[in-house]
Amino acid sequence: MDSRIKIFGVIALVGFIGGIIALLASNYLIPWLRENLPSLSGVTDYLIAGVAGAILAIIFIAIWVRITGNRDRY
Repeated sequence: MDSRIKIFGVIALVGFIGGIIALLASNYLIPWLRENLPSLSGVTDYLIAGVAGAILAIIFIAIWVRITGNRDRY
């Protein structure tokens, strides 16, 4: 049971860090996109933040899989 709690804790920590990064990215990315791509001005902040969060989640999961890969290779 302790290992499950650790896994939940790690996932919560990764999600927390991902949320902070997504918020920072959206604070700088959304104004930049509105200035440089006026056709995207109708896209809401939530959509862009959601896409950024999804990309960050995929990156974090890929890193986690790489780090915790198969340890018994031979």
